[in-house]
Amino acid sequence: MQEAVIRIEALTKYYGAHRGIIEVDLAVRQGEVFGFLGPNGAGKTTTIRLLLDHIRPSRGRATVFGIETTADPVAIHRRTGYLPGEFSLYDGLTGAQTIEYFANLRGGVDRAYQNALIERLDLDASRRYREYSRGNKQKVALVAALQHRPDLLILDEPTAGLDPLVQQDFFHLLSEATGEGRTVFLSSHIISEVERVCDRVAIIRAGRLVEVDSVSALRRMAVHHVELRFGGAAPLNELGAIDGVSDVSAVDDGRLVRMQVAGPIGPVIHVAARHDLLDVISREPNLEDVFLAHYGRGAGSASSSASPETADVGGD
Repeated sequence: MQEAVIRIEALTKYYGAHRGIIEVDLAVRQGEVFGFLGPNGAGKTTTIRLLLDHIRPSRGRATVFGIETTADPVAIHRRTGYLPGEFSLYDGLTGAQTIEYFANLRGGVDRAYQNALIERLDLDASRRYREYSRGNKQKVALVAALQHRPDLLILDEPTAGLDPLVQQDFFHLLSEATGEGRTVFLSSHIISEVERVCDRVAIIRAGRLVEVDSVSALRRMAVHHVELRFGGAAPLNELGAIDGVSDVSAVDDGRLVRMQVAGPIGPVIHVAARHDLLDVISREPNLEDVFLAHYGRGAGSASSSASPETADVGGD
């Protein structure tokens, strides 16, 4: 069996009495885009910092490329491109000088590929870093992370500040990277972004993993939102008695029924078809439905309702 590019075993981090992450187990395969999804404060950035040995775990272990993160982080960094969620670079340097600085730290890069990245991300590399908007600063950091064609990309909120057209180009770059057998670990709180580009997703809540699966499998776990229109009064009692049906409500003199259905929708259609059924609308679940099932609407930050003893003070 092929060794996972990233393997995390019971990884735990406390900041004094405060929670970072707790007993996280995870494996990321070569060549996949792995999404790490959770609200701000859930523990995403803490996990990344542990993988890069920027901080040390309270207990548990992690390996990258089969190397213990605390044993030889330099060997890991050599093969990794990292985009932090928050960063500050050298105000006096131009974008080109900043990119070149990081290229030299890598011992040189393919100039043609470097220039292609600058062009594809639509970056004016001649301006000084302090003159850039948030989005253009993000472009500089993305080029610096991508330019040496790393075997592993660790990206923390990579599309922050990017306009939609540049986001599309960035997604294409990720697809090309995985097409070459490289691996992407992408942390985000933007559900549509994760759903679009990721092969598998982990959902983290208050420092603990709550789900790890393919995007399609997670969608299947979520409920369908179903509307049924009848020619006459709807059979509310029959529909409400079906396994997996919840939140049944009726409007329009009882002829339009709305409900949530967990599991197969066939039994619902079977019952409804016996009663002057005129129309069926079923919205396919998306990753947001899964996310909301774990967090609830309006949950916001996982740490916002936590006690002082469990709040994540170590960042995201």
